[in-house]
Amino acid sequence: MPKYDTEDIVDIKNRKKRRKRLLKFLVFLLVIGIGTGAYLTKDLWYNKLRGIGEQYRTIVNTGRLAEGNFPIDISGGADYQLMAAGKNIAVLSDTYTLYYNTDGSLLKKRQHTYTNSILNVAGGKALIYESSGNEMSVEDAENVFYSKEFDNNIIFARISPEGYTGVVTTSDDYNCELFVYDKKGTLVYSRECMELVSGLSFLAESKGCIVTYIAAENGKLVTNVQKLDFSQHGEIWTSPGLNTVGLEVFGFDGGAFVLGKDACGYVDDNGQISSYYSYDGDMKGGGSSGGQSAVIVNNDDRRKYIAALFNGGGTEPIIIELEEPAVDVIVSDGLAYVLTEGHMMAYDFNGEVRSIAHVSDSYTGFVRCSGHVFLKGYNKIDRIDYES
Repeated sequence: MPKYDTEDIVDIKNRKKRRKRLLKFLVFLLVIGIGTGAYLTKDLWYNKLRGIGEQYRTIVNTGRLAEGNFPIDISGGADYQLMAAGKNIAVLSDTYTLYYNTDGSLLKKRQHTYTNSILNVAGGKALIYESSGNEMSVEDAENVFYSKEFDNNIIFARISPEGYTGVVTTSDDYNCELFVYDKKGTLVYSRECMELVSGLSFLAESKGCIVTYIAAENGKLVTNVQKLDFSQHGEIWTSPGLNTVGLEVFGFDGGAFVLGKDACGYVDDNGQISSYYSYDGDMKGGGSSGGQSAVIVNNDDRRKYIAALFNGGGTEPIIIELEEPAVDVIVSDGLAYVLTEGHMMAYDFNGEVRSIAHVSDSYTGFVRCSGHVFLKGYNKIDRIDYES
């Protein structure tokens, strides 16, 4: 066993004290360094961390109407159609297609000869066709890309973000026919349909589509959903009948959302019904994007107005009670934008209000484009800045 004299023991104790003081000093410097680094980089992480575990703050927009070129005057009353077209807005009247930038400046005014014209927009391109006529065209503010004339009348048509168009026409030998064209107007798919197609939605990269048919089951009208692949003959699957008359269908990676006249529902990617919701009132509008969907319903007799939010198939809806009758709804960027007779509101799909603005005039619809909301009035278009 080693032996230490008194001086050695004192020296050992002093060295231990010095090491403890040095360790404490190093820990102190480390804490200071971490704190300084966090402060210097707070713009990178603070906004993300702030939202964890707490409700988003509600953004209150002024709702003040833009001036300058606004309101945009539209002749012919309320029958015009308004849609967002990329960074611009497209307006279809009974005689003209008009394109405006977000400042309200007219970019292009193009005359058309369609009697009963319909506008559909995706990916910045506009599809214009004559319902119950036989002509259609695909264009934007600068160019008319191509036009088509059919042997039979057009029932309806849709355009994809990639510029593909699906056209459903009447037929002499079948209930209807489906034609699909690529962005250059070349026919890539056709189908002779024994059932009447009521809706169409393109799938990712326009490699296929979802279609709906109206059929009769047990004395009731139902909606069947089919998934089609443009590289194959026949359908991938057909769903059971959804107990409603489908008005619109929205396809996504996990299946499809069907917006019906008196109910809505989801079909999963195996073609099975995964959820169903029956309205208590009159459906005033609906939208869907990426599987997230919203429907607005007014029950005037009970003075009950709601927005039903669906965060995907197989989930129960979140019901938002509204103070005023609902007018229109759009789903975009993970939010449901709801226009009522007095307010413009954005909800996330947890049912929380993310932003709100007071709307003082009477409007029948709206579109959202580049941080603005364009409000459709009787014979004018107003704009408000809207942060969400």
